[in-house]
Amino acid sequence: MTDAKEMDAETAEGLERLYRRYNSWLTGRLRVFVGADQAADVAQETYIRAAPYSVGGVRQPKALLLRIALNLVRDDSRRSRRRGGEPADVDAVDPGEGASQLEDLLLKQVILTMPALYRDVFVMSRFGGMTYAEIAAARGLNLKTVEWRMSKALDHCSKQMGA
Repeated sequence: MTDAKEMDAETAEGLERLYRRYNSWLTGRLRVFVGADQAADVAQETYIRAAPYSVGGVRQPKALLLRIALNLVRDDSRRSRRRGGEPADVDAVDPGEGASQLEDLLLKQVILTMPALYRDVFVMSRFGGMTYAEIAAARGLNLKTVEWRMSKALDHCSKQMGA
């Protein structure tokens, strides 16, 4: 689905929402790697490629858009290398870098408002990289208790962040 004429109304509307909200951010990020002129072209192609995902409501739109865009830049860079041109340096970007400082602050506030029982499990899992079994052993809990607390922590995050 690369032609706007082929899109149904719902897909076009979802894509338009993504574009209005994130285009200036995405173009700004891409300028660092490919320059202003090419950034606009890559951003446009990114939205075309993102069209199939735009209908269902993407959970992390910045991460999706940045991943698609960087893949496009890498593909172009490979083609350029084959032709003997100068490739763009996109390997220096962390694909998870889509969150802004404001979003980081919001997440920190949400975690701090979480009840301590849930927060402990959430932080150990998401930031400590521990499995549920490791958390259960470290805290002397039943595995089902850890799973239940984690589900409550995720519900809390979802409600607080308006998802």
